[in-house]
Amino acid sequence: MLKNKTIEEFLEVLGSESPAPGGGSVSALCGAQGAALLSMVCDLTSSNPKYEEHHEICREVGAKAKLLKNDLTDLIDEDTRAFNMVSDAFKLPKDSEQEKMLRKEAIKAGTLEATKVPLKVMTLSVEGLSLAERLIDSFNTNCDSDFGVATLNFLSALKGAWLNVKINIPGLDDELREFFEKEGKALLARGSRLAESLFVEIEARL
Repeated sequence: MLKNKTIEEFLEVLGSESPAPGGGSVSALCGAQGAALLSMVCDLTSSNPKYEEHHEICREVGAKAKLLKNDLTDLIDEDTRAFNMVSDAFKLPKDSEQEKMLRKEAIKAGTLEATKVPLKVMTLSVEGLSLAERLIDSFNTNCDSDFGVATLNFLSALKGAWLNVKINIPGLDDELREFFEKEGKALLARGSRLAESLFVEIEARL
C-alpha cells in the first residue's frame, strides 16, 4: 500500500513512468498533511498552560483533524485503485459484442469510481478548512506559520482533486456529469474562499 511506504519510496514510485500514483493520490496526501499539521497546532496549544482558555476547542478540533488525516491517507490508495480500475477496463477484450458491452460497462464503473474519490478528497479538504476557520483565533501563536501551511495544503488538495474530477466527468452519463460538476464547483468555491481568508489573516500576523 502506498500509505505504508517511506517518503523516499513513495517519491520514487511517484516519479517513475508508472501513471499511478499520480495527481489524485498526491492531492489526497496534501489533504492528509494539512490535517496532520492542524492536529499538531491543536496539540501544541492544548498542552500549553498559557493557552488554557483554548484547550477545549483545540482538543475538539484536534480529534477531528486526526480522523480527517486518517480518512485522507486512505484516499491516497483509493485514488490509485480507482485509476487502475479504469486502466484495467480499457485492456479488456472487445472482439465480440458481449465483450464490447462488458468492457464498456467496466469502463463506466471505473470512471465513476475515479470521479467519486477526488470528490471525496474535495469534501474532506473543505471540512479541514472549516476546522481551521474555527481555530483561527484559538491556538498557540508560535504555530502561525504551521497553521498557514496547513491551510495551503488543504487548498492544494482541493484544487488538485477538482482537476481529477474534471478529467473524469466527460466519461460519465449526463446526469452524473452534471452532479459531479455542480458539487465540485460548489466545493471549490467555498474552500477557495476559506483558504484565501485564512491565508490573508495569518500572513498579516507574521
